[in-house]
Amino acid sequence: MPNRYPLWKNILVVLILVMGVIYAVPNLYHPDPAIQITGESGGTEMTPAMEEQAVNALKQANIEIKATEFSKSSILVRLESREQQLAAKDVVQKMLGDDFIVALNLASTTPAWLNSLGAKPMKLGLDLAGGVHFLLEVDTSTLLAKKVEAVAGDLRRELRDANLPSRQWSVKQDGKTVVMRFPDEANRSAAMASIRKVAGDMTRTTSEKEGQFLVSLSLNEQALHELENYAVSQNVVALRNRVNALGVAEPLVQKQGRNRIVVELPGVQDAAQAKRIIGKTANLEFRLAANADTPPSQREKFSFRNEPNRQVELEESVIVTGDQVTSANNQVDPETGMQQVNITLDSSGGQKMNRATRNNVGRPMGVLFIETKAESRKQKNPDGTETVVHIPKTEKNLINVATIQSALGVQFRITGLNGQAEAHELALLLRAGALAAPVYIIEERTIGPSLGAANISRGFHSTLWGFAAIAAFMIIYYQMFGVVSVTALASNLVLLVAVLAALQATLSLPGIAAIALTLGMAIDANVLINERIREELRGGAAPQAAIMAGYERAFSTIVDSNVTTFIAGLMLLLFGTGPVRGFAVVHCLGILTSIVSSVFISRALVNWIYGSRRQLTSLAIGQVWKAGITVAHR
Repeated sequence: MPNRYPLWKNILVVLILVMGVIYAVPNLYHPDPAIQITGESGGTEMTPAMEEQAVNALKQANIEIKATEFSKSSILVRLESREQQLAAKDVVQKMLGDDFIVALNLASTTPAWLNSLGAKPMKLGLDLAGGVHFLLEVDTSTLLAKKVEAVAGDLRRELRDANLPSRQWSVKQDGKTVVMRFPDEANRSAAMASIRKVAGDMTRTTSEKEGQFLVSLSLNEQALHELENYAVSQNVVALRNRVNALGVAEPLVQKQGRNRIVVELPGVQDAAQAKRIIGKTANLEFRLAANADTPPSQREKFSFRNEPNRQVELEESVIVTGDQVTSANNQVDPETGMQQVNITLDSSGGQKMNRATRNNVGRPMGVLFIETKAESRKQKNPDGTETVVHIPKTEKNLINVATIQSALGVQFRITGLNGQAEAHELALLLRAGALAAPVYIIEERTIGPSLGAANISRGFHSTLWGFAAIAAFMIIYYQMFGVVSVTALASNLVLLVAVLAALQATLSLPGIAAIALTLGMAIDANVLINERIREELRGGAAPQAAIMAGYERAFSTIVDSNVTTFIAGLMLLLFGTGPVRGFAVVHCLGILTSIVSSVFISRALVNWIYGSRRQLTSLAIGQVWKAGITVAHR
């Protein structure tokens, strides 16, 4: 009985091998060290003059340039060596100033034809290829001020809804305190129900000063502590969402201490964008335009981003903020051809928006873009040392003022943005979740490739020598079937690398350990198959029948052993973190590729070698031991 796969199975095996080689090959192309120049804002466009200035500055610093790549959004400068990256970054950053971001990067050298097929090299972890490490500090004081400001806005809205005349009360924010003023005790007493409704969890103090009746509201210690914990936890979640939106695989985003967050980006593809997105605190505020009835104390004047000389007065009260956005996507307005961001609010935000707009149809509403930046300054301590302090600077600019045509709900759109890049960035920030409080990068460290290169070298040589030792044993012990097993093992390695690259998984040192383990497990399956064939030969089966029975009867054992191991790896993947997850990903994928290679690919190879031989009398599978005698099948 000949052993032959049908034509479609042979084609499938060949196709799997060809695709595996195609998607594994990009890992042989080492990336070029590079620096990437982008604007501080996503809407900033690069110019050829900037590219020329950067090149001239690097040449004057005797830094060798391999090539440059120019686009309107960024300038990429490829360098000859990684040792020059830090020096190149400092030179260009000093020349361009703080309005631009100069970041370290690795530029792909994969041929265009492979890129056109979607074939990219796998990402390497910080311990193998380096990456970017950020230490962020959460500015909780700004959050407290925002909380008090929000309470003040809610109080104004509640007092209006209670039909209290606006001239009989005023609400002002004084640092971390809300101060309410009334002309007499009667008005203050009338407002207490609204105060308890909005700020029942705040410490309330009443007093009289200069003929006015005051109510001061402040957060107690427990509320302050809870607010700080919320800010850090919310920022961790938002930063994870932002990093995931950038396409960074297996990032590390975790809390450190009371108000700090560590972000590590292994195998980052766009370090400049990552730095800009991570550090930016962008939010929106929707406010009604001030009218003749709005008291001067309850109105603010803002300028347009694109027209600084054009100003509009808005009410102090905020309708909704970007914190209540559940979905945001940018697209082109088919009517105007301009970029817009389509926004969906949560139910609470939708109700507030509907309540504010249905009573103000025909009245303008402004959209404020709020961006918080930090100015870093050195401050001298009493002991003579210097400390870097971060002073938050919040900018509020109008991006759109439109007349309310009808009552709005949970869905609407924003226009007036500076091009596709800014619209995409704003949508990403809102979709990922607004930061509860600004974060400042207090430490930026690029993990150099020297340690990673040593780790890669050790990992490569350990895998190589392990593979060589296995190959030598298998070929000596199982002869031709050993050659088949080694070929299948090599295909397993190629397929595993291809799958990791196709999924853009991040390979770290634990991942290399998982690859070595996968090779051992994969060859174990071939040992089971070869020994099963030997067992059939010892029982007197014909060579072709022994091949068929060996593969079919060993299959269930192979699957059982791999399934139990896969379950263990799956538990590591579900409950593990960091390096443990990296090991689990490679381990689980390796189990799947090992079944394919050890069973199907090795069977195809055996079929190609022996399948067409009808008068097959022996197999090159080494010594077949029978009771009392030794029979050689060659």
